[in-house]
Amino acid sequence: MLSKKCKYAIHALVYLAERYQQGPVHIQDIAESQHIPKKFLEAILLELKNSKILHSKKGKGGGYYLYKSPEEVNLVEIIRLMDGAISLLPCVSYNYYEPCEECRDEKTCGIRDAFSMVRDETLRVLSGSTLAQIVQREKELGKV
Repeated sequence: MLSKKCKYAIHALVYLAERYQQGPVHIQDIAESQHIPKKFLEAILLELKNSKILHSKKGKGGGYYLYKSPEEVNLVEIIRLMDGAISLLPCVSYNYYEPCEECRDEKTCGIRDAFSMVRDETLRVLSGSTLAQIVQREKELGKV
């Protein structure tokens, strides 16, 4: 399950992707429109800025904007940044591997094998889900 922090990050990034190349967006605008507590959002946006997904401008007319294009930011990148591992078990994680305490032999573990397939499919879907695709999908769903 995604943390609130991760969900808020995704919502804020989609909001900024909808306004891509229209100039910086004030944090208050993002917080109000996406129903995110401002203080929590400040910490999230700072983390996204430090990871070079966002950039900010100070002063009058300042705010946050996407550093990367919406086509370059996918859900895997956001989830890993905010929540860490994508996989449901630590023994199948690429970036956060840990052996399972219960496992007798990883090579023959059917549970590990099943969750490896879940991990692979999850990575495939999330890697292909960019901010641009999410924005486009929301437009399509709004027309229905």
